[in-house]
Amino acid sequence: MTRVAAFTDTYLPTVNGVTYTIESWRDHWNVEHGRMDVIYPGSDGHVSNQYEHAVRSVPFPFYDGFRIGAPRIPESVPTADVAHAHTPFGLGLAARRYANANGLPFVASYHTPAAEYAEYLTSRDTVLSGISAVSEAYERWFYDSADRVLAPSEPTKRHLVDDVGISTPVHVVPNGIDTNRFQPADGDAFRDRHDLNGRLVGYTGRHGYEKQLADLIDAATDLDDVTLVFGGDGPAREDLERRAHERDVDARFLGFLDRDELAAFYSALDVFAFPSPVETQGLVALEANACGTPVTGVDAGALADTIVDDETGYHYQPGDIDGFRAAIDQALDERDQLSRNCLDRRDRVSTENAVAELHQHYDAVR
Repeated sequence: MTRVAAFTDTYLPTVNGVTYTIESWRDHWNVEHGRMDVIYPGSDGHVSNQYEHAVRSVPFPFYDGFRIGAPRIPESVPTADVAHAHTPFGLGLAARRYANANGLPFVASYHTPAAEYAEYLTSRDTVLSGISAVSEAYERWFYDSADRVLAPSEPTKRHLVDDVGISTPVHVVPNGIDTNRFQPADGDAFRDRHDLNGRLVGYTGRHGYEKQLADLIDAATDLDDVTLVFGGDGPAREDLERRAHERDVDARFLGFLDRDELAAFYSALDVFAFPSPVETQGLVALEANACGTPVTGVDAGALADTIVDDETGYHYQPGDIDGFRAAIDQALDERDQLSRNCLDRRDRVSTENAVAELHQHYDAVR
């Protein structure tokens, strides 16, 4: 039995890939391997259970739904065997302190490049470059203090080693998805609720400029009988809405979707489109696949591995809008066969597999 204290700056109150990862890991861990307690930013929208420990938090001013937790350790956290940080910030620092104070092995997961948040602070390229450099230096300091670093994909591992320059051993542990939650659902009912018709191509997640969602709008300009459907929110949303209007693209922006609606959202789509070149794994692509929806995505970052051409979807080259449009068109034409392929692969990306790998890494550092 291994007891784990997991510290994260995002958890149940938010709709975020890290949220699902940690909650699902915790539930499977507590059934199969021991006990995992989660320390997270408290929110009025969630009441902690016996495995959850909230700290004081404030809203992140630039992104609705995110909160910043104080770097503290609640007295209710039981003694653990391993401390695991899912963030290098606030509560990640608390995890590091908790590990040092108790003589515990310290494991850190890398979910999102810190430099991605720079766009919330400034739009000036020179300032962004400086913030990115400082961010990487901070990440190098934080992750080099860990006994082991976990990355969700091989491209992310290479980024940590080659670009950030981390010297701590980095191991790939895909986040995994909850295949009980993400499975084919009633997409027709979702369409009816949101008054959606025709062929649907969509995306859900953060509307950040680094996600290059404008490419999706540009690719849709010459697609026949296609409606774009965006779930989520973020700083680029207003510009995306304006761009869709200027290009006369039928685009619907639904805002944040309740977590219980996501499987129906994916199931309602004919194709999930993912132009982001900065993903560490591209968890939403795997969620879409698990619901039977093929994905077209850029051949860059983690999506280069996450999407399997001619099996779960299609790639296109970065910046190639015509190629993006052609990939979407092909996936639409082959939707039925691609959907069957996606469903055949569901077990390979399950949380159960991820937790089994996680167990091996905890054992290795104890």
